[in-house]
Amino acid sequence: MLKKILFAAVVVSLIVGAIVFAKLGQFSAMGDAAKNMVMPAETVTAMLVEETQWEQFINATATVTAVQGVKVSAEISGRVSKINFQSGAFVKQGTTIVELDIASENAQLASAKAAATLAETNLIRAKKLNKQKLASQDVLDSAEAKVKETVAQINNVRALIAKKIIKAPFTGRLGLRQVNLGQILGEGDAIVSLQTLDPIYIDFSIPQKALSRLKPGLEVRVTVDAAPEVIFVGEILASNPEVDPVIRSVRVRAMIANPDEVLRAGMFANASVVMPEKKTVLAVASTAIAFATFGDSVFVIEKKKNEQSGETEQVLRQQFVQLGQRRGDFVDVIEGLKDGETVVTSGVFKLRSGMKVVVDNTLAPKPGLNPKPSDS
Repeated sequence: MLKKILFAAVVVSLIVGAIVFAKLGQFSAMGDAAKNMVMPAETVTAMLVEETQWEQFINATATVTAVQGVKVSAEISGRVSKINFQSGAFVKQGTTIVELDIASENAQLASAKAAATLAETNLIRAKKLNKQKLASQDVLDSAEAKVKETVAQINNVRALIAKKIIKAPFTGRLGLRQVNLGQILGEGDAIVSLQTLDPIYIDFSIPQKALSRLKPGLEVRVTVDAAPEVIFVGEILASNPEVDPVIRSVRVRAMIANPDEVLRAGMFANASVVMPEKKTVLAVASTAIAFATFGDSVFVIEKKKNEQSGETEQVLRQQFVQLGQRRGDFVDVIEGLKDGETVVTSGVFKLRSGMKVVVDNTLAPKPGLNPKPSDS
């Protein structure tokens, strides 16, 4: 029995030894292969870092305001007899919009004219009698005063009639009609909105520290959600002479041409005041930045000679940078880069220093200062 156990142990030992010897041979072969293996170069996209000029802006949220805008209303009460406009129509200054009933005023005017005719006849008679010494000066003065009184009555009735013929106070675009034919309007009742939309005002506030840089005539660029792909360009007209004591800002007004009337009073807008001076920057695509809590970095592509093959290779060097202003798809590098260096613009989180790369920009997206991506 003991012999059998010893024999089995020897057999097992031989088998285990053979397996270990085989594995050691495999590991040795893998080590030799690893020493001789050359990692393939990583394909990346890249861009050349160059100095460029960036326009400087003062950005603010703004409100679109009509140059002239009122609610056309009734000055005196009356019944609507005619409506001479359509909702949304464009009207010239002085165009009749609504007429109120003037039947009673016409009757009063006829009565006043008859009284004026009688007064003029009495005045002529009084003048003749006065020349013949048959009427006193008091009679003549009373006749003259009566004529003036009747003329004033005629003018008063005509003024009432004019107030019942409601006209556009200025040229502009009408809103929605708020009255109906036959409706009794009270004093001050709204009839329709009237707005001058071309040109149009843009009102916004800027911090007081930027006031010294602000001057009338500076270019202003405006965007609105109603037309996101359009940039409206105008210029500053004026600013308030006082600073808001609560938020320490100054109210500014710009004027913009609006021939298509895309901009409407009350719209929210984004305004950018273009400063006359420009800033020199080293701009790189934001995708080239490896953002990290311990510091932001980029991978610079350098050309180095391979000592074994003698060929020139492109090798990465991780460079920590200090970032400044961001604009569109770009960011300004304040420190860490030099003009003329090349940086990787994609997949930076899978890269490391010393890695060999091959640049292929065939499918690389083109960054822009004012990107306008379409909805996917």
